[in-house]
Amino acid sequence: MSGARVLVVEDDPAIRRLLQAALTRAGHVASTAATAREALGLVDIERPEAVLLDLGLPDRDGLELIQLVRARGAVVLVVSARTDTSEKVAALDLGADDYLVKPFDTEELLARIRTALRHRRSGMGAVQVTIGIVTIDLEHRRVTRDGTAVHLTPKEYDLLAELAQHPGKVLSHAQLLRTVWGPAHERSVEYLRITVRALRQKLEPEPARPRLIVNEPGVGYRLVID
Repeated sequence: MSGARVLVVEDDPAIRRLLQAALTRAGHVASTAATAREALGLVDIERPEAVLLDLGLPDRDGLELIQLVRARGAVVLVVSARTDTSEKVAALDLGADDYLVKPFDTEELLARIRTALRHRRSGMGAVQVTIGIVTIDLEHRRVTRDGTAVHLTPKEYDLLAELAQHPGKVLSHAQLLRTVWGPAHERSVEYLRITVRALRQKLEPEPARPRLIVNEPGVGYRLVID
């Protein structure tokens, strides 16, 4: 497996240096952040494939970052000194892919990263959704309409991909907003309406009479597979 972009979120400078060195030796491209604020900025800019996340950050509990990072497409491996079972369960329930307790063996950590990335990549590679003349390739983040590539903004693609991973199922406004824009925006329904309207303009033969992305009034949206 080729190297990945990995972000280390850790407030202890010695551990940051240790992890960055180990990741670089293993062929990964490693960057670091010491605070939650810095981490979220780097996640948006660098789009890491994996994030190593400490929970004891100075400006915010690391648990609060898990869903925000996952919503941006990265696998999350928690690396924390917290040993309480409830903390592990909370992290995994929030979407963390793995949990390692400090002190840890760097070789084990690297193996866990490889496993998490392999699972994510193989899962994405197996999924391609074709509905009529529209094909959504989730592995390569590519969408075509009647064989022609369609340019989508990152948010348009992320929304379409979330619907494509649950074809035929109604996804609520809050769920879509939480996944695509983050938990802080799960009441911002106007963001969702504007993005759906843009997708319909690009993908639907008759945007005013949508047949691909349909609205369930007061509930959410569905990607129609019939």
